[in-house]
Amino acid sequence: MPTKNPLMWLIVAVPLAVLFEYNGSHALAFFVSAAAIMPLAWMMGKSTEELSLRTGESIGGLLNATLGNAVEMIISLFALYAAYRNPELVESMVVVVQASLIGSILGNLLLVLGLAFVWGGIHHRNQSFNSQVSQTNGSLLLLALIGLVVPAAFAAANKSASEQSILELSRWTALVLLGIYGLNLLFQLRTHAELYATESHHHEEPEMNAKQALTMLVTATVLVAWMAHILVASIEYAATEYNIPHLFIGVILVPLFGNAAEHMTAVVVAKKNKMDLSIGIAVGSSIQIALLIAPLMILVAWAMGIGLGLNFGIFETVVTLISVLIVNFIVQDGESNWLEGVMLLATYVIIGLAFLYI
Repeated sequence: MPTKNPLMWLIVAVPLAVLFEYNGSHALAFFVSAAAIMPLAWMMGKSTEELSLRTGESIGGLLNATLGNAVEMIISLFALYAAYRNPELVESMVVVVQASLIGSILGNLLLVLGLAFVWGGIHHRNQSFNSQVSQTNGSLLLLALIGLVVPAAFAAANKSASEQSILELSRWTALVLLGIYGLNLLFQLRTHAELYATESHHHEEPEMNAKQALTMLVTATVLVAWMAHILVASIEYAATEYNIPHLFIGVILVPLFGNAAEHMTAVVVAKKNKMDLSIGIAVGSSIQIALLIAPLMILVAWAMGIGLGLNFGIFETVVTLISVLIVNFIVQDGESNWLEGVMLLATYVIIGLAFLYI
């Protein structure tokens, strides 16, 4: 199996994370387990890229986004489980889950897409992609943001509103968002599949057969789950010892490591001038977080008796809405260049600094 990637050197962090966790060095275990997730996420990304060569770019982008988000979902599930096991951790774990969901959307829209535009733009003067699909995805993102804006605005406008009423609003909204996601799959894969059918300009031969790709995918997923367990268990220790705000850990650090699969795959295919696939991964991943993963976490938390709602806070909601609008403006012409990528990266840096000092 091909492993020619600089990130694979970090695979040594897997046994180190286990060692630090079990000898009591929990704060170090947080960073080492986070580093260990990066090569494992690359393995997931590589295996899904190999599988996508057999499916076409439309389903390939969906496959990459879905399995890339599996890391984020695993981390969120472990955080909810930690809160379920220890009621004292409910408040901090809810913050981590909410922040990581927002951070995943911001990271994919600004960091991943920004890096893809820059790296692709360095190798190609101008790159084109299906603007109609991009506009449709942009509209879906704005719709998904309504699911975050309304609970936050409701809580801000109704100071006397009970926490239970906000939770009930969030849960019903989550069901609506899940319904929209299902209809989006129907639209993308069946009724309007021709809109997402792209003609590949670079025919590539798979480096692995299907069995090898699936073996790598399953192995990496199991190890990611193990590392995610260590990561979540050590968040409190890292926040205390290194004086890092929980919000910064959730919005910036967890998605940065957890979404490494999208980082690598989207950037690599952008260099190959396969921008429909690159945007499909980055934007499609944000859509899945907003319409699938976030609503699922709300319902899972409900089943566990944990008060997790879609009221992510006014500041978090506003910066996410602004990011969606910026991306919509940039992709509406169906072309990209390195300067547009720099704009997205600059926006991400500014938002990251704000969360560091919030």
